[in-house]
Amino acid sequence: MRDIIHLQCGACKRRNYTTTKNKKKQQGKLEVKKYCPFCRSHQVHKEVK
Repeated sequence: MRDIIHLQCGACKRRNYTTTKNKKKQQGKLEVKKYCPFCRSHQVHKEVK
């Protein structure tokens, strides 16, 4: 039911976080503002495969 997804930083394009998502309830791509240790700031992280 729940799939593991990776979150990629919008600025430096590095994959920093992993999380799970229920694909039946949420159809679109997940987008969260999280801290990027490489950029040393809060950036938008988007779902990638």
